[in-house]
Amino acid sequence: MNNNRFKGYSPQRRRFLKNSATLVGGSALLSSLPVSWAFADGKPETTAAKLGFIALTDAAPLFVADEKGFFAKHGMTDVEVLKQSSWGTTRDNLVLGSQRNGIDGAHILTPMPYLISSGAVTPNNQPVPMSILARLNLNGQCISVGSDYADLEVQLDTREFGQALAEKRAGGDEASAAMTFPGGTHDMWIRYWMAAGGIDPDRDVSTITIPPAQMVANMRVGSMDTFCVCEPWNHQLVNQGIGYTANTTGELWNDHPEKAFAMRSDYVEANPNATQALLMAIMEAQMWCEDPANHEEMAQICSRRRWIHAPYGDLIDRIQGNFDYGTGRVVEDHPQMMRYWDRHASYPYKSHDLWFLTENKRWGYLPQDMDSAALVEQVNREDLWRQAADRLGVASSDIPDSTSRGVETFFDGKTFDPENPQAYLDSLEIKRLA
Repeated sequence: MNNNRFKGYSPQRRRFLKNSATLVGGSALLSSLPVSWAFADGKPETTAAKLGFIALTDAAPLFVADEKGFFAKHGMTDVEVLKQSSWGTTRDNLVLGSQRNGIDGAHILTPMPYLISSGAVTPNNQPVPMSILARLNLNGQCISVGSDYADLEVQLDTREFGQALAEKRAGGDEASAAMTFPGGTHDMWIRYWMAAGGIDPDRDVSTITIPPAQMVANMRVGSMDTFCVCEPWNHQLVNQGIGYTANTTGELWNDHPEKAFAMRSDYVEANPNATQALLMAIMEAQMWCEDPANHEEMAQICSRRRWIHAPYGDLIDRIQGNFDYGTGRVVEDHPQMMRYWDRHASYPYKSHDLWFLTENKRWGYLPQDMDSAALVEQVNREDLWRQAADRLGVASSDIPDSTSRGVETFFDGKTFDPENPQAYLDSLEIKRLA
C-alpha cells in the first residue's frame, strides 16, 4: 500500500517535518509563561467557542458539559458543540477555525493535534498549531469481527484469523480492516493487534478509512472483515447479529489513552481565561461521567438526536461496564471499561503522546528523524490542565506527580519506555518506516 496516505502529502513533507523543532517557536511562548498568566482578571475574554465532536461515547464529557450547564457555570454561555461527520471533517474545520466558519476545538483522536500541528495531514502541509488540554478518556474502544468468522471466536490472538483472511484473498476476494482516520487511535489499535499475530496491515489486508457511524452499515454489506471504533457501534453490531467483539482495546494496553480535548493554539493564546473555563467545565463533566450513579442519565443524553442518535439499548450496557461480546462471553463490571476521570484519565501524559508519535513513525505516517519530543512540548499543554485542576480544587491524589506514566506493557509482552522510544521501535517486527 502506498505510504502517501495523507491528504496534502508532498515531497517537501519529509524536509518540513525533519525541521519540526522550529515549529515550537511561537507556541513555545505559551509554555514559558508564568503559572498565573491565565488569571489576570479571571473573566473569560469571550463567552463563545465552537467545539466539534464525533458521535461516540467518549465525547460524552462535551455533551454533559453542555446539557448539565458546566460551560455556563464557568462563564462560557455561548459554546456551540457541533457534530462532525468524520475525523477528516473535524480536521478540515479545525484548519479553518471559527473565524472561517470552522471550529475552535474538538473531541479528537489524540494523535490528530500532532498531525495537524506538524502539517502532516493539512492542505499543502501547512502547520496549524494545536494544543491538547486534557485527555477525555482511557480504554473503551473495541475491535469487532464479522459473523463470517464466528467459528474462530477471535480475541487477542490473530494468527488463525490471519490464515482465514489469507484463504479469502487466495479465493479472489479482498480482505479489509477498517479504522476511522489514518494515524489516529483506532488505526493504531487495529494495526498493533493485527501485527502482533503476524498480519501485515498494509500488505496482507486493505486497511481502509470509514467514519465511525458508518461502521455497522458497512459491515452489514460486507465492506470489511474487522473494524476498530468506539461505542456504541461495536455493541450495535452485536445487537444486530452482524458480528461480535473480539476485544476491548484496554485488553491490548490496559488503561490506554484515547481521545483528547484540543483547541487551536491561537484560541488558547488569545483567550487564556476562556480556555481555562472550557477546561474546567469539561473536567467537571468528566467527574460526572465517571460516577456510576449518572450512567443511566448519561446513556439517555448520548442517545439523543443532537448527540449520538443511537438507541439507549446500544449504549447503556457498555457505559455501565457490562460487555456481552456476542460469542457467549460476558464480562460484568469490565476492568477495562471506559474511564473518564478515575486512574488519572483526564490528565494528558506527555509519555503517552510520545507513544502515539512513535507508532505513527512505525507505520510511515511520520518520518523517523522527526523530533517527537519537541513536538510534544509544543502541543501538550498539561500545564494548563494542572492550573485548571488547582482552580477546581482537585484532590492531590487525582493529579499525577510526573508528565510520564513510566514504562508501558502491551498484551504481547512488548514494552514502551518513554526514555528510549527507539528501543521500542526496534523491537517491532512488522513496520513501515518512512
